[in-house]
Amino acid sequence: MNIVVLVKQVPDSGAERNLTSDDNTVDRGSANNVINEMDEYAIEEALKIKEAHGGEVTILTMGPDRATESIRKALSMGPDAAVHVVDDALAGSCAVATSKVLAAALGTLNADLILCGAESTDGRVQVLPHMLAERLGVAALTGARKLTVDGASLTAERQTEEGYEVVSAATPAVVSVWDTINEPRYPSFKGIMAAKKKPVRTLSLADLGVSADEVGFAGATSAVVEHSKRPPRSAGTKITDEGTAGTQLVEYLVTEKFV
Repeated sequence: MNIVVLVKQVPDSGAERNLTSDDNTVDRGSANNVINEMDEYAIEEALKIKEAHGGEVTILTMGPDRATESIRKALSMGPDAAVHVVDDALAGSCAVATSKVLAAALGTLNADLILCGAESTDGRVQVLPHMLAERLGVAALTGARKLTVDGASLTAERQTEEGYEVVSAATPAVVSVWDTINEPRYPSFKGIMAAKKKPVRTLSLADLGVSADEVGFAGATSAVVEHSKRPPRSAGTKITDEGTAGTQLVEYLVTEKFV
């Protein structure tokens, strides 16, 4: 089975993240950039499927030159190769434009299964898997907590707030996963050394037949027009019990519309 895993490089969610003052986009230049956490679970799932059914696993990333760091980290976990879509015109691309570029790249890879994280920790819009499936004309099994492969048939337990749904589709398909699906492996020293020799193919917009005015700030269908820091937490309201604490508490809850 030919499996492609989408991997995005994002600012570390454990550190402070900021938007730039000039264009209101995520400040990636000064951040500690890492593999999007959910994508690590997608990588692990791809490797498990490869181990059980054979085939190859390819990493697909769209990002600037520095995203190579995350590509090599992903390859050290065990995938066979990577494709890096890199072009200066991509800066500022919205989800719609991103899906167009990734769909064009996927069109060159002949994937049976496309895996990705259910969301990215910087955007958190959760729409890319659906957009890709629509552009590629294939099924989308999203939010999977379990995935079963039986030949060309896929069955997923789709995680919901109430429990889970069982959905199925035939390959090719796009599957997004949550962090409940597995436990990603740590790269071994052997894997880290091997990753340095694995092939990484770069593609530009021209290679994909995508015009520069369809992506980036020029082609964006949405934009952040203003941002500000989250206000500091207030000290809260302290109620001293002098016989009327219960009444004061209820009045406060009413004011805050809790009751």
